[in-house]
Amino acid sequence: MMNVIVDTGCANLSSVKFAVERLGFKVTITDDITLIKNADKVILPGVGTAKHAMANIRAKGLVETLQNLTQPVLGFCLGMQLMCDSSVESSDGEKVECLGIIHTDIIPLNAENNRLPHMGWNTLTSVTDHPVFQGINIGDYFYFVHSFAAPISEYTLATCQYGSSFSAVIAKDNFIGCQFHPERSSKLGSKIIKNFLELAL
Repeated sequence: MMNVIVDTGCANLSSVKFAVERLGFKVTITDDITLIKNADKVILPGVGTAKHAMANIRAKGLVETLQNLTQPVLGFCLGMQLMCDSSVESSDGEKVECLGIIHTDIIPLNAENNRLPHMGWNTLTSVTDHPVFQGINIGDYFYFVHSFAAPISEYTLATCQYGSSFSAVIAKDNFIGCQFHPERSSKLGSKIIKNFLELAL
């Protein structure tokens, strides 16, 4: 089985790779279109802004490849947000066109009076029945670092509360995205990665 981590040029790739290998799975970091297309599972990580990440993805010629993947794809944090239609996460607040795979938009997180970014451990407030959540329950803690979020929609699989409710996990067909960082979320984060790598979609 070949698993790949997409090299977006702006992600903490080594920690994601280590999290996968720690579970006993082999994984390759790559921006090679052929390897990505032929992978059994694809992980799309992300750290930074949507504007920077999408610029890198376009420069590498990966947009169409990522949009047309049919194998299971898991996005981490910004990687999840890049799956959406658009994001306003840029230095000038400009609306950034993303991959348009999951039809929702990334907007500023309404944290009410809480400090931004939303950084640290927080619990899931709802969890939908999905194979990636095997062994995961409402009230389980995951590690978040973000100031932008996907609103709750028909694509929401799990929610979290920080001032207001937002999508902690979204999905459409073979694409799944986690707003939190599974690679930084201890045993439960590892459980989600393992569930994903063992998916048979």
